[in-house]
Amino acid sequence: MKTSVRIMIGMLACSAAWLAHAQRYPSKPVRLIASYAPGGATDVLGRLVATDLSKALSSSVVVENRPGAGGRIGTRVCKSAPNDGYTLCLMSPAQAIAPTLFKDAGYDLGDFTYITQLAKVPNLLLVHPSLPVKSVSELIALARKNPGQLNYASSGGGSSAQLAMELLKQQANIDIVLITYKGTGAAIADQVAGRVEVAFNAAVGVVPFVNDGKLRLIAVSTLERFPMFPKVPTLHESGVKGFEGSSWQGIAAPAGVPGEIVTRLNREIVAILKTPTMREKVLELGGVVVGSSPAAFDAFFKAEAKKWSAVAAKAGLLTN
Repeated sequence: MKTSVRIMIGMLACSAAWLAHAQRYPSKPVRLIASYAPGGATDVLGRLVATDLSKALSSSVVVENRPGAGGRIGTRVCKSAPNDGYTLCLMSPAQAIAPTLFKDAGYDLGDFTYITQLAKVPNLLLVHPSLPVKSVSELIALARKNPGQLNYASSGGGSSAQLAMELLKQQANIDIVLITYKGTGAAIADQVAGRVEVAFNAAVGVVPFVNDGKLRLIAVSTLERFPMFPKVPTLHESGVKGFEGSSWQGIAAPAGVPGEIVTRLNREIVAILKTPTMREKVLELGGVVVGSSPAAFDAFFKAEAKKWSAVAAKAGLLTN
């Protein structure tokens, strides 16, 4: 009996210590790991959130760029950090699917505490103006008539844009050949130059070319129309029923972060995302804000990993 009492007292003491810790949180700067190079949409969104989160927490939130290996380097750093709420990391589809795609990913989906999905970023289906198509149905018809003759550009490595195209190929039963580039910028440049005919890309980086007529936008990858291009149909509306192939960003932390801290972070970040100013800034980056609960983001992240793993397997992209 005495032993049971001692155990109970110990458990209560631990709970009190964690509660006191959560109430003091944060008592030092928080780092937000961006697993990509500075300047990209994910990095910029992370910095916008970090600036406002610093004010909400009354403590610095410092973005730390750890690029490389398609986001896997920074994600491994996040996984291995203490689970005290002082290390957060930006997440994207490439990081969700990496454990399936790569033997050396160095982490699993269960290694993280999921805080919230920040935004959804539609992929834009673009064709070079020299291609005689102005709709998804015309592109599919042309690809079926000329199997293996059209090329699509992608930075590869399990990127959202590559997987979206593979999903379109599978759902529409067409054969378009992948041309892999070392970066999105090079892929866009070659499509603008007409060296590749088709690509999915996020709005950031391609809107000027669409507005100048150097690339033709024929559809967006979300189930709902994109506010930046309200007259452009979705792939679902264009006959590829149920098509959803968007990118997204979210925030996670190492597994085991105390629930009180997760709740605090979620509450503050969602409040930031709901402000009109942040909504407008995210739209300028080519996305729409989400602001989900921790449970919803956890379920979404794992569902995305399962969905895109199946697409990658069917496309022959797995290395495991």
